[in-house]
Amino acid sequence: MHILFDLDGTLTDPKEGILACIHFALSKLGIKIGKDVNLESYIGPPLQDTFKELCGNEQLAQNAVSLYRQRFSTLGLFENQVYDGIPECLNQLVDKADSIHVATSKPTVYSERIIEHFALSQYFNVIYGSNFDGSLADKTDLLGHILKSEDILPQDTLMIGDRSYDMIGARNHGIKAIGVLWGYGTEEELNNAGANALCNHPSEIYAQIFT
Repeated sequence: MHILFDLDGTLTDPKEGILACIHFALSKLGIKIGKDVNLESYIGPPLQDTFKELCGNEQLAQNAVSLYRQRFSTLGLFENQVYDGIPECLNQLVDKADSIHVATSKPTVYSERIIEHFALSQYFNVIYGSNFDGSLADKTDLLGHILKSEDILPQDTLMIGDRSYDMIGARNHGIKAIGVLWGYGTEEELNNAGANALCNHPSEIYAQIFT
């Protein structure tokens, strides 16, 4: 089995860094958002989509992405923490799986730094993320790219993630998907998006795949 892990909300909790960088970008642009706006809902979707919604137009969104990355590249990516149980989960899987990859909408260069910073590199064959021009940020595009690059079949592949984007991307390629409930997607969101199974804790993942 080839296992694909989402990053934000699945392997690590990026809330502090992502929210700080969103606030930084919006503040620099003089954009105020209502107190009722739940910024946590923007953890997971492609960054360009997030700022289109928050800023209201394409040009402001592009400017916001640049400002976000300005702070994220030096501070935000390390304002992050590995979820309890993830190292133990990966340690269980690494000898059993055919391969393990990261599949994230976050740019590859940041994702590689995060995985290395938290000493998780040993568990992953390749870190697959998006490009700075926004390509491969969509999970359907990204998973298609991984299947082709790794020359693996959908039926031999499993996606693990916390948001609907992960489930939908997997479903669009005929890949089974496990939704995790310690991240930022709800049980309802994941089920509606086609999750084949749900896990409440990383310790449950091995049994879902191999027993």
